[in-house]
Amino acid sequence: MELVAQEMEVKIGKKEIVKNISIQVKKQHFVGLIGPNGCGKSTLLKSIYKSLVPQKGMVFLDNLDVLKCSEKKISKHLGVVGQFNEMHFDLTVQQMVLLGRTPHKKMLESDTQQDFDIVEEALVRTNLLDYKNRSFLSLSGGEKQRVILARTIAQQPKFMILDEPTNHLDIRYQIEILSCVKDLNIGVLAALHDLEMAAQYCDYLYAVKDGEIYAHGTPEEVLIPDTIEALYQIKCQTFINPVTKGLGFAYGL
Repeated sequence: MELVAQEMEVKIGKKEIVKNISIQVKKQHFVGLIGPNGCGKSTLLKSIYKSLVPQKGMVFLDNLDVLKCSEKKISKHLGVVGQFNEMHFDLTVQQMVLLGRTPHKKMLESDTQQDFDIVEEALVRTNLLDYKNRSFLSLSGGEKQRVILARTIAQQPKFMILDEPTNHLDIRYQIEILSCVKDLNIGVLAALHDLEMAAQYCDYLYAVKDGEIYAHGTPEEVLIPDTIEALYQIKCQTFINPVTKGLGFAYGL
């Protein structure tokens, strides 16, 4: 599916956080949002997946008007992996991932063998099959985030939003999560902090500054020293990373 968000504006109290932003994610493209803390990335994403109500704007997944459709209808097409996934009650990993099937079920409908098969496939994709009977609360932060990703995969969305999903995770879990999402071959819109990860995984980038789009284009077009300095107030040189063969970054004050 293709995502189009047009002229998005979001205020929290009297403060304007998102200022007339328009973005597009083409079918099967992995698109990143980059920018400093507080620039409006997460607020924009929350307004797109209806966690916040925008004061202005339109969001379409193909011909589906996201802001006017029911949560259940949207959840059949759009999956979200967020940054914080704390729970105050415990489930097994398998039970957590089964929750991803909820949008496809009628009220009080039981889980079917097809549901269990879809969950099994999601656990395999996220390397969690050996964890399926483990307590969710007993897992590390990176393992919990993979469970949330597996739950979203079990939802079988045609488009996925990643709201800073790798923040506070070590490099192994960052790579596992982003590689798994990339391999799904669906449209993805992700807020990312790590510029090397953005360069490696994204087909296209939007750089956000003070609630507005500062620059957009391919990683090679956006991740240049002048733009990075304007966004983060830090000097930077780029080079070709000998391991990933993608862009690398050297920072200095």
